[in-house]
Amino acid sequence: MQPADPTRETITGVILAGGLSRRMGGGDKGLLDLAGESMITRVIARLRPQVDAIVVNANGDPARFGSLALPVAADPIDGFIGPLAGVLAGMRWAALNRPRDRHVATVSSDAPFLPHDLIARLLAAVAGQPGTIAVAASDDGLHPVIGLWPVAHADDLERSLRAGVRKVLDWTDRHGTIPVKFDPVAVGYARVDPFFNANTPAELAEARRLLERLRP
Repeated sequence: MQPADPTRETITGVILAGGLSRRMGGGDKGLLDLAGESMITRVIARLRPQVDAIVVNANGDPARFGSLALPVAADPIDGFIGPLAGVLAGMRWAALNRPRDRHVATVSSDAPFLPHDLIARLLAAVAGQPGTIAVAASDDGLHPVIGLWPVAHADDLERSLRAGVRKVLDWTDRHGTIPVKFDPVAVGYARVDPFFNANTPAELAEARRLLERLRP
């Protein structure tokens, strides 16, 4: 018997905030202000209605995320080896703390315009295809850190990371990568890539300009 298809109630959301933010000048870019709120707070607001639970993947002192009132899971492999380590952190956290959750859905902490139907669309893409991995895409191409991942792949992912695999698609393609295309979203009068991420000061300034237009 095939395992049941995942549902919103069996998905842990993982906000990837474990990088070094070099292009932003270091620090936690998700905690930077964006029109009166931190970027990560805006990401949480978009993600929370779509998943069963949320965990933040971050390294270092978790107390700096204390105001979010969310659990924080560090990379299980040292060395800041990339987003796949954050995916693994989410998988391990879900297996331990939310054992009914068979998938994790990852998003980045600097993507404030995530689609409200993100999880529903990713779920639909993997229906009837257990073990596959749905990855978000837009007009700008694939966004491999935004996806839906079976927790059952955790051991294989850890082995791969310890063997030196770092590129997301090098690993997902082994299990079946399913791209899911999303259209631009409306932010005021503008149409914006739904996975716009503020990686640099210039991109953060652009996100602020977009959101300023929404203020009364």
